Amino acid sequence: MGGIGEFLRARRQVTAPDQVGLTGVGDRRRTPGLRRDEVAKLAGVSLDYYTRLEQGRDRNPSDQVLDALAHALQLDPEAAEHLHKLAHARETRRRSVDRGGQVTPSMLRLLEDWDHAPAYVINHRLDVLAKNRRAAALFAGLRYSDNIMRLTLLDPAARDFYLDWEKEACAMVAHLRAVAGLDCDDPSLLELVEELSRGSEEFRQMWARYEVRARTHESVGMRHREVGDVFVSFEALTIDSAPGQKLIVFQAEPGSPSEEALATLDQTQSAPPKGF
Repeated sequence: MGGIGEFLRARRQVTAPDQVGLTGVGDRRRTPGLRRDEVAKLAGVSLDYYTRLEQGRDRNPSDQVLDALAHALQLDPEAAEHLHKLAHARETRRRSVDRGGQVTPSMLRLLEDWDHAPAYVINHRLDVLAKNRRAAALFAGLRYSDNIMRLTLLDPAARDFYLDWEKEACAMVAHLRAVAGLDCDDPSLLELVEELSRGSEEFRQMWARYEVRARTHESVGMRHREVGDVFVSFEALTIDSAPGQKLIVFQAEPGSPSEEALATLDQTQSAPPKGF
């Protein structure tokens, strides 16, 4: 998934000079973003030292240097934390998560009984492991239903399904970066990234920006082929008994047309197949 050098280079290239107070210099450069010497100066380190960091030749920066780089690149708290984790990867590498994709029987029973809102379980690479009837009906007709990333980036119909496809796709890619974290040696994640890179130019561009932002609560607008436009918010809930798995639950505003639309979804799906 890339180390500290790739992260710094990507964030430098998407940070405009005027974002960091360097006015009147953007028109004179051939490539967008900041130069290495500008980041080094803003962070108070030497150009040679910063270059070694970006090239992966120095992998032990102090927390003080990391904080200065985060400030120079105007990273938000989540991205700054990601930078620290990359720098201390050997100390903070996560324990192995469940790769088998098994959902516990109790969680399956919960999904079966939870019939008032679309809900499904995903793993660390956004594979759909289980879902309830209403979630299956909400996403019915879309391809690549076994994985949310494939569904969003590789199915042309997703561009009509999501009312703001670009916003949704960018958020998905930033979320994958966040949940991938330090799991750079996970073959399943590498395989997914390679597949998405081959199939989507937009994914390659979004992935290269190295935005890091886990999605825990957000609003989404969707256009269902039978019930019309649906506006919902979702919560991503960690399943403590299954590391790496999350329960995603969609809700509409009480009494809204979207809530009424969700209530009619049960009539469009007789039984929830595997995936959506």
